[in-house]
Amino acid sequence: MIMDMELLKKKWVKILAPIIDSVLLVSAILLAIETHQYPFSDHWLTAKVLALIAYIALGMVALNYGKTKNIRITAWLASLLCFAYIASVAISRNPVIFH
Repeated sequence: MIMDMELLKKKWVKILAPIIDSVLLVSAILLAIETHQYPFSDHWLTAKVLALIAYIALGMVALNYGKTKNIRITAWLASLLCFAYIASVAISRNPVIFH
């Protein structure tokens, strides 16, 4: 991505990334169903699910759809921030970053 690595052009990497994203999304849905905590009724879970969707979209831009290197790097950095936010909300169960 940043250094135009050949690894990102391999077929298995292009196949594995959407599989991982799908597993993350399905596990979030199954966890919500199992614990009876649903998005739009629990604010922290809504924030996590929306951040997960943003993380997946930014990852797609960073790995596949970004037309320029600057766009790919910006999307990659933003996806890292989304990941940190998801972890923060999971630990604190509070969607507010600085409280």
